[in-house]
Amino acid sequence: MNRNLDTVVVCPLTKKFHDKCRSRIQIKCSGQSAEIAVEQIRTISKKRLKQKVDKLSSEKSLQLRQLITDMYGE
Repeated sequence: MNRNLDTVVVCPLTKKFHDKCRSRIQIKCSGQSAEIAVEQIRTISKKRLKQKVDKLSSEKSLQLRQLITDMYGE
């Protein structure tokens, strides 16, 4: 879907940690600790994207897909 549209679906990153929040995944991004805020999933214009800063590991990518499925269904 992200390849064919002028928009992209994103989960924002935050540096403010919520240890008890089950809708967050803790990661390292560009060498810094961060959380993926899955509860704030949104669609933005590709024009807003500047440059690629990092890539999720396979393990974190799988964890993210599982959490999205758990939260929003298949």
